[in-house]
Amino acid sequence: MDIIKPYTTRRVNKSISFYSLIEDKMKVLVATEKPFAKEAIAGIQEIVETAGFELILLEKYSDKSELLAAVEDVDALIVRSDKISAEVMAAAPKLKIVVRAGAGYDTIDTAAATERGIVVMNTPGQNSNAVAELAISMMIFMARNQFTPGTGGELKGKCLGIHAYGNIGKIVAKYGKAFGMTICAYDPFITDLTIFENDGVEVAASVEELYAKSNFLSLHIPSTPQTKNSIDYDLLMRMPKGATLVNTARKDVIDEAGLAKAMTERADLNYVTDVAADSQAELNRQFGTRVFATTKKIGAESAEANINAGLASANQIVNFFRQGDTTFQVNKIN
Repeated sequence: MDIIKPYTTRRVNKSISFYSLIEDKMKVLVATEKPFAKEAIAGIQEIVETAGFELILLEKYSDKSELLAAVEDVDALIVRSDKISAEVMAAAPKLKIVVRAGAGYDTIDTAAATERGIVVMNTPGQNSNAVAELAISMMIFMARNQFTPGTGGELKGKCLGIHAYGNIGKIVAKYGKAFGMTICAYDPFITDLTIFENDGVEVAASVEELYAKSNFLSLHIPSTPQTKNSIDYDLLMRMPKGATLVNTARKDVIDEAGLAKAMTERADLNYVTDVAADSQAELNRQFGTRVFATTKKIGAESAEANINAGLASANQIVNFFRQGDTTFQVNKIN
């Protein structure tokens, strides 16, 4: 990548620094409590500047008031896991597009965006490999007793169930096969079964069948009104002896009370997650090494995924304004 010229700085107040490239241009704000890598920001800058737009950065902000002040004069917004509520959109009268650098977009109020005519996009596939690698590593971690002394198990010969066969699920399946696992998947939104057949993946007839077969169950469903609390006691009790549920998706798809009940009644069940439960401390106290949660969601926290998602976000914004491209739009605007 060519060397990018240094940013010039506009200080709005003592607590916020904004870095802009071109005055009086269409404004693209990158607002991230958890910043992109420097390489990602350099790439975003190059894309935005080449398009003739202005780049504004708000990084590591600690209060919503800083975000509200930052959005008031921007046309486009790039975020990571930041919450973009109706209040934030109301403070941004010029805002036309929000891009979530990642697959999940439940932190964005899409209904409020639709009402205001704001396009919401995600960047599917850009962090899929990072999440898939984490899911597999979590399986190994739990199979080998969290790397503590004692006899553990292997992945080879076990059935790997994949709940939702999207970008991440497909990569998890590929890696699972490399470990000698048999793969079974369930995704009611995929009607072309040749997608599974071509990957050598068995199709479960129902979600109940999937859980009943899976020694390891890798969860990749989004958070929607239909999926919240859907992974419940009944599903977990169907899992084989010694089974492990691996959650790199969302916290609220798990029925925590049902999880605790199932693990209490089944001393062989295990749970590992990249999104700590609200009751994680109690789960840890009750079940010890049968449960594990990362201290902060790290699924997409690889340098490669960080850069890929950032650059994709910038390119999508440029293509939206230049060509009207809405390929990755996730809300519908009349």
